[in-house]
Amino acid sequence: MDKLRQLVFTSLLVSIALAVSLIEQMIPMPFAIPGAKLGLSNMIILVAMILFGFKRGFQVAILKSVLLMLVTGFGPSFLYSFAGAIFSTCLMGLALRFTTKYFSTIGISIIGAVAHNFAQISVASVMLSSVMVYTYFPVLTMIGMLTGYFVGIGAHNVSSHLKKIL
Repeated sequence: MDKLRQLVFTSLLVSIALAVSLIEQMIPMPFAIPGAKLGLSNMIILVAMILFGFKRGFQVAILKSVLLMLVTGFGPSFLYSFAGAIFSTCLMGLALRFTTKYFSTIGISIIGAVAHNFAQISVASVMLSSVMVYTYFPVLTMIGMLTGYFVGIGAHNVSSHLKKIL
């Protein structure tokens, strides 16, 4: 695939990830657990990594977070989102590179979801100057595993269909 086509496709993935993030913010969660989200835009990041490699996936993650901040405003949520995006994308990239014979796309998505939650808890711990925030991590881990499972299914289906087109 030539560079222009990759650039256009990457731009489309960033746009889709941003749109999904904005829509996801409007979806009310059925339970009141602070910090818990579906993480649907992570599907787009994982698809970018599967199709184009770590570098493009990382670019999609960073651009999505920055553009989301520009659209919704800067605040603590940006710091949580940005830290989660960087850490989860790096761990998913490592998992894609070294553990694909052990983990499916679903497993890699779950790794990303749990890593995203860990990064958010770490940022909250620094902002609040308290390690007690980590007691909340098991709750977010359970939710992250559940949402990561469904995001992984979606990423697997989307990437397998897009591989046929590209």
